[in-house]
Amino acid sequence: MSDDNTLLSGLRIIEMSHVMAAPTCGMFLADMGADVVKIERLPKGDDVRENAPFVDDESAPFAIMNRNKRGVGLNMKTDEGKAILRRLIVGADIFIENYRKGAMDHYGVAYDQIKDDCPKLIYCSISGFGQTGPYADRGGFDLVTQGMSGLMSITGEGPGRPPVKVGAPVTDIMAGVLGTTGILAALNKRHETGMGQQVDTSLFEAGIMMTYWQSAIYMASGQVPGAMGSAHPLMAPYQAFQTEDGWLNLGAANQNTWLKMIDVLGAPKLADDPRFESPSIRMDNLAELVAVLTVHFQKDTTDNWMTKLMQAGVPAGPVLDVAQMTSDPQALARQMIQDIGTSQGSSLRVLGHPIKYSKTPTQIKRPAPRLGQHTAEVMAEVGYSKEEISAFTDNGVIE
Repeated sequence: MSDDNTLLSGLRIIEMSHVMAAPTCGMFLADMGADVVKIERLPKGDDVRENAPFVDDESAPFAIMNRNKRGVGLNMKTDEGKAILRRLIVGADIFIENYRKGAMDHYGVAYDQIKDDCPKLIYCSISGFGQTGPYADRGGFDLVTQGMSGLMSITGEGPGRPPVKVGAPVTDIMAGVLGTTGILAALNKRHETGMGQQVDTSLFEAGIMMTYWQSAIYMASGQVPGAMGSAHPLMAPYQAFQTEDGWLNLGAANQNTWLKMIDVLGAPKLADDPRFESPSIRMDNLAELVAVLTVHFQKDTTDNWMTKLMQAGVPAGPVLDVAQMTSDPQALARQMIQDIGTSQGSSLRVLGHPIKYSKTPTQIKRPAPRLGQHTAEVMAEVGYSKEEISAFTDNGVIE
């Protein structure tokens, strides 16, 4: 998918991935115009292919993370399959993998096994806990790393309540973003030195970096922050409030927006209430503050409050569900919802690319590949003959 008017035109990326972290990384780079070839192990391929819901027998979760890629299916239990994988990697600019530590050694393509044959290669490993340290051999899952990174201790309703994970698999997704960032940094360095390197990041580190506020509090004061629902550990009111018909997020934490907000509420006496006279005092009396404000917000609808707060310049926003988000005018204006269709022509919507560029806009040009859809095409590009490809097919090495 080479296009001279893209950010990463001319780059060949081999992505040997499953589930979410590396597929997210590869998706970002494919959206930017790189030729991303996804390697899947036969016979079933990426486990996400079996995840519902399905449109025309195609997995919607698989489609959303693997658009803009070409697909190759290899039988990695064969020596021929391993040899093909190595040949593809050696001829590429970038290799991305997110298998458990040791898997690439088994296939003969660990970084130390391959770097001498392709010194310019940028080799990105995304794992549960990274390639070094006492947990390096552990498998990593979003739920586990959300817990171990401290993230679950600050998510949920508060003391005495069960631990709650962030609803989305945020450590998987953020690890993919970190992998993308690392690859682009290494690519910039390669322009200077001509040499590649290994990029190593993890779900664990992705979770840790989301605790910036709370880690700052603990490391400076020794106080261990806990879960506060939608509230903020340092500012108030800065959380969700129930309205007559839903929920509203309110960001009126500084004194200026606080005074504007109580004017909108028609509650001027709150300006002189000693419990709420400054930001720090409001934090000290957070429970009382929430109780007082909730009484006011429950008197009107979310839409009506939004109109009044926006006119007054008070930061606020409704709490939307996913269906409401996908039809929100701002999400549509920013092209965050796009219909790429299935291979059989049915409608299938995916999330768009979240970064906008003035001169080299991204595009979703192809849906996620069927298992092994581009195997012959990609193998021919690295020098395999039609006869060799046919023989590999007959012997079950490729699909």
